[in-house]
Amino acid sequence: MNDNKIFQKIIVFTLLIISGNLFAQSDLSINGYIQTDNRIRFDNGQFSWNENRLNLKFEGAPSDKYHFFSEVRLRGFGFPNVNSVSELQTREKNYVYTWGIEFREAYLDLYQFGLDDIDIRIGRQIIVWGTADKINPTNNISPDDLEDIFNFGAQLGANAFKADYYWDDVTLTGVFVPIFTPATLPYGDYAKAFVPEFNIPPGMTIRNVTDKITLPETKLSETSQYAFKIATNLFDYDLSLSYYNGRDDFPLANEIIIIPVDTFGTADVQTGMIYPKIQVVGADFSGSVFNIGFWGEGAMFLADKVYMNTYIQTQMGLNPIEKSVALDDEPYLKYVLGFDYTFSNSWYVNAQFIHGFIHERGKDNLNDYIAIRFEKKFFNDKLKIVPIGGVVTIIDWGDIGNNYGVAGSPEVTYYPTDNIELIFGAFIMMGEGDNMFSRIQDQDEFYIKAKVSF
Repeated sequence: MNDNKIFQKIIVFTLLIISGNLFAQSDLSINGYIQTDNRIRFDNGQFSWNENRLNLKFEGAPSDKYHFFSEVRLRGFGFPNVNSVSELQTREKNYVYTWGIEFREAYLDLYQFGLDDIDIRIGRQIIVWGTADKINPTNNISPDDLEDIFNFGAQLGANAFKADYYWDDVTLTGVFVPIFTPATLPYGDYAKAFVPEFNIPPGMTIRNVTDKITLPETKLSETSQYAFKIATNLFDYDLSLSYYNGRDDFPLANEIIIIPVDTFGTADVQTGMIYPKIQVVGADFSGSVFNIGFWGEGAMFLADKVYMNTYIQTQMGLNPIEKSVALDDEPYLKYVLGFDYTFSNSWYVNAQFIHGFIHERGKDNLNDYIAIRFEKKFFNDKLKIVPIGGVVTIIDWGDIGNNYGVAGSPEVTYYPTDNIELIFGAFIMMGEGDNMFSRIQDQDEFYIKAKVSF
């Protein structure tokens, strides 16, 4: 049995012990949910997603001086991967049914720490900044979790120290993250949504592409991140200003090595990637006028310049053939403006204009997106329908017909009881030109989800 499997068994055993203690002590609680999620492609009937999840949250506040919280996710994810009889005989059953553990959060809150107006939080935590809905350009501390490409706004926990100082109606927040954690990318062939084509010499055919990511060196000056925020309420509007100094959590290609394999122009390609340093100055607001909710959020990104070096492998070694700029140090602005409103007939609408998506960077590489969602509940909130929901991207406003992308997600949710959800829906993509939705427009799928909360 390998060390990873031993570790997983220890974690599960520990969770069972903790669960027993939680029920035995009145000042501790446990809640969570069980969810199953299955998706199947329209074009070929192939399953693309198979997940069963148990999400557990442990929480307690034995006194008014401290509070603790932890969230652990146990999941069976993927499909059987059996290639031999011996793999059917493993006690772990990991070839028949893949499973794993995701340790999302575990932190301690200490209230009035040293001074009456200071609270601190220590441990793994998901820190969310910004007022926009799911797409937050000021939110750069916790790494993005894009495993499920349609679950925008999901994040991973980061080991951090956070302190809040309260001064009348003003809250000052400081965050320090000692260890850099990269974002996760979409599962399966959805990854190509975030991977644009790269240039190779004319007449050359690519056979294989491999990549290598170089993480920051494990020393404090290279992996640490810090951030500050000042927030207040003025005339019934929530306002904040923020600053972040750290790294982009998406890898950036900064090296291409072309390796010829024959005399007919066929070559293998190796790409090298890094995580560039960035600084982000942000601001946001939220409020309402005449029962219409409004929000806005913007962030100015200042990145270190990164060059793209292209080499070709020869008998004499690597021969440089091109040097270009992969990421300029010119500041660029991402922003989101949005509103939501519930009409008198109970229809609800949520809409946002987004300039610069999560993975986009550089002044000349930011696209525009319009996200919109209409929904309505029926039969005493037992049934919810979303006939229109999704995102439209415009790459070139001067030639929209050849430069657009659409990702739609109509959905129906049925609530048999208060704590059960049955969800039926689809992901439908289309587009023209080169954009994140046109790259995956042949991957439409239908999904069925069931969730029970406790």
